[in-house]
Amino acid sequence: MVDVRVQNATRGTVLAERAGLAIGFWDRLRGLLGRTSLLEGTGLWLQPCNSVHMWFMRFPIDVVFATREGRVVAVVPTLRPWAMTRPYFGAAVALELPVGMIARTGTALGDQLIQEPACV
Repeated sequence: MVDVRVQNATRGTVLAERAGLAIGFWDRLRGLLGRTSLLEGTGLWLQPCNSVHMWFMRFPIDVVFATREGRVVAVVPTLRPWAMTRPYFGAAVALELPVGMIARTGTALGDQLIQEPACV
């Protein structure tokens, strides 16, 4: 899986220095399953994706939903294990992050996300 760096261009903040890019069916299906935590500075960029579930997950996460162009259409802080989001029909991307990242970066509806290759 390729890693990308995800920035909030509107706020001038970095959401993830290294987010896994899950664009294939199997990568999206697996998601974060099997992990015991999500380290600071990491995340998972799922595309296409307009909702997520936390079945069999062991830890909560923050989730940012965005359009194909990276415009934020929903933020879901502290999504707990066994919960699920509703579908966000304008979303094409879900960015899964460590809990607290939405608050720390001030990410809000309408913000513009940019992804670029992560530094090696």
